[in-house]
Amino acid sequence: MHIEQFRDFCLSKKGVTEHFPFDEVTLVFKVMGKMFALAGLDDWEKGNQKINLKCNPEWALELREEYEGINPGWHMNKNLWNTVALNSADVSDELAIKLINHSYDEVVKGLTKKLQKELSEM
Repeated sequence: MHIEQFRDFCLSKKGVTEHFPFDEVTLVFKVMGKMFALAGLDDWEKGNQKINLKCNPEWALELREEYEGINPGWHMNKNLWNTVALNSADVSDELAIKLINHSYDEVVKGLTKKLQKELSEM
């Protein structure tokens, strides 16, 4: 997956915006103002395509055991976030898309009822 594919996929989801809240190289995607995906652009340029994604805590542990390219979220809450190496041999684009969708869904589930309603009406 290329950075443009990652960006386009995230932005295609309802209610998603992109930001650089931390610095000019950390691309953050939010749904209704809540983060669901991050990527370090400087790492991508060096060939280290990693993204941080929110994940159900139990599934996060299972994924880390099953896939070499999935580790506890770097600089994130290790219970709720995974760092996914997209250039890892065992992380396919299909798996990456599934994990991005899961992250988005996890964040949407945690939104207030008001924000969930606003999102559904978009």
